[in-house]
Amino acid sequence: MNASRWVKDRGAWLILAAAVLWGTTGTSQALAPAESSPPVIGALRLVLGGGSLALSAYLRGGLREHSWPPLLTLSAGAFVALYQVTFFWAVLKTGVAVGTIVGIGSAPVFAGVLEYFFRKRLPARRWYFSTGIAVLGCLLLLLHSGDVRVDMTGVILALGAGFSYASYALAIKMLLPGRSPEDVTAVIFCLGAVFLSPLLLGADLSWLGRMNGWLLMLHLGILATALSYWLFASGLKTVAASTAMTLSLAEPLTAAILGIVVVGERLAFVSAIGLLLILSALLLLILPERRER
Repeated sequence: MNASRWVKDRGAWLILAAAVLWGTTGTSQALAPAESSPPVIGALRLVLGGGSLALSAYLRGGLREHSWPPLLTLSAGAFVALYQVTFFWAVLKTGVAVGTIVGIGSAPVFAGVLEYFFRKRLPARRWYFSTGIAVLGCLLLLLHSGDVRVDMTGVILALGAGFSYASYALAIKMLLPGRSPEDVTAVIFCLGAVFLSPLLLGADLSWLGRMNGWLLMLHLGILATALSYWLFASGLKTVAASTAMTLSLAEPLTAAILGIVVVGERLAFVSAIGLLLILSALLLLILPERRER
C-alpha cells in the first residue's frame, strides 16, 4: 500500500472511531441523574469539550498562530450549537427513533449537496451506493421500532439537525488547510458553547456533585466530544465531507449494539438486517478502494 492510500484509509478509520464514540452518548445519557436535562447536558458537553481542546491547543502553542475567516468560523460554531438544539427538540417532538434516524440519516445527503455547491465536487461513485444501503438500513431500524410516532414538526427539526451536522462538517473541512485539527475543533466548539451558554442560566446543576453526574460529563465532554471531534477533524483532512457523513452512520450502529449489550434490548430479525446493511455500507467505503486501484 502506498503512502497516500494509507493516509486516506487512516482518515476513514479515524472518522469511524469518532462515530463509535458518538454512539455511546445515548446509553450514557440514559444513565444520567434524573435532575439533568438533554439541553443542559448538550451545553455542558460543548463547554467541557471545547474548553479542554482549547487548553490543550494553547499549551502546545496553537491558536495564536492562525488567522480565522470570520464568517466561516462563526458559521461553524453556530451550526455546532444549532445541531444540539434541533436534535434535542426533534427527539422531544417525534421520539428518539425517528429523531435520531432522520437527523443522522439525512446528513450524508445534505453533505453531498453542500459539497457540490460550495466545493464544486461530486461524491465518489461508491458514496451513492453506500449511502443508499446505509439509509435503507436506518429505515429498517426505524420501521421496526415499537414506539414510532411521526410528528411533522419533529421531522423538520430532525432534518435541520442533519443539515446542521453536514454544514459544520463541511466548515471544519474548509478550515483545516494550514491549521491543526485540534485548533479548528477547539475554536468552533468554544464558539458553540458560547452560543448555548444561555441554556445554563438558572439550570439545576446540583447533579454534577454526584459521582454518576460528573463521570457522565467527563465521558461526554472529554471522550465523546473533545477526543471524538479531534478524531473526526483529523479524518476530514483526507476524507470528503460527504463520505465522512456516511461513515458517521456507525453512530446508530454502535448505539444499537450498546442497547443490546448494556441495556438488554432484544434484537429482532428486521433490526439485525438493518444493522448488517449499515455495517456493509461502511465497509464498502473503506475496503473496495484497494481493489479498484
